[in-house]
Amino acid sequence: MHRSYIGIPMGDPAGIGPEIVVKALANEEVHNTAKPVVIGDKKTLQQAMKFCDVHLEINVIKDIKNGNYQKGILNLIDLENVEIEQLEMGTVQGMAGKAAFDYIKKSVELALAQEVDAIATTPINKEAFKAGGINYIGHTEVLEDLTNSKDPLTMFQVYDLRVFFLSRHVSLKEACEITTKERVYDYIIRCSEALSRLGIKNGKLAVAGLNPHSGEHGLFGNEEVTEIAPAIVKAQEAGIDVVGPVSADSVFYFALKGSYDAVLSLYHDQGHIATKMVDFERTISITNNMPFLRTSVDHGTAFDIAGTGKASEVSMVEAIRLAALYAPNFTAAVY
Repeated sequence: MHRSYIGIPMGDPAGIGPEIVVKALANEEVHNTAKPVVIGDKKTLQQAMKFCDVHLEINVIKDIKNGNYQKGILNLIDLENVEIEQLEMGTVQGMAGKAAFDYIKKSVELALAQEVDAIATTPINKEAFKAGGINYIGHTEVLEDLTNSKDPLTMFQVYDLRVFFLSRHVSLKEACEITTKERVYDYIIRCSEALSRLGIKNGKLAVAGLNPHSGEHGLFGNEEVTEIAPAIVKAQEAGIDVVGPVSADSVFYFALKGSYDAVLSLYHDQGHIATKMVDFERTISITNNMPFLRTSVDHGTAFDIAGTGKASEVSMVEAIRLAALYAPNFTAAVY
């Protein structure tokens, strides 16, 4: 069975990232589907294993191909960038923010050099970034800059439900204002191309409605009539298998049941609520429109439980699994 090389930046050393990494790599399923390579700090990972009562052999490597990819082994590219005596679990620290950025940067370098097939990222903390002099607000912005990519496309997946987002971190008012014919059409095209890169050829896309019951032909708002439906018709004329607008109170359910391969959600919470209500821990973020595939857990650094060993590794396992599942198709499509 083919196993893709998956780079895993360790995340904020003061958060739960190191703990979910060691727990995930103790899971046999991960090693059945991937060849995981952690980019992090050895002492921090050793400390995390103590917190979690996990026993792995850390194999420090320089060359990805020389790793020992078996259960019980944690292959590590050790950046040695954490002063473990100064690390305070569960707190915002500049050292930790800077270290987390370094792990991402190294992972990107490996992916761009095609030494790893994809990356599966762990939580970072925006305040720690700022304290460490890192002027980015999140993973997506870091990756966009480091890969010289324009507007990376976010997709959530939980089981077989895939959801794209027309807008992310903007107010609800602004999200409505930017739901234009031109933007909706552009995203339909981009979503179709993204599905193809993931190996879903001729995927069927549904566009969610913006207003209750998709506006009922203008009774509850006219965005569907003036902006969304015309964009869908234009995309259909271009040969895209897309339908809608489908009322948001049902479109995600039908997609989960297999009626559609993906849904284009029109604003942040519309799609987030739908996916996380299906299974919060297994909702994974996938970043497309870059030179390589990136998956990510969809939770934060959980400073309140960092250092206790309580953090669940389910999201990390799923992020690695999906990265390994999609990487061969994505790599073939890009290169």
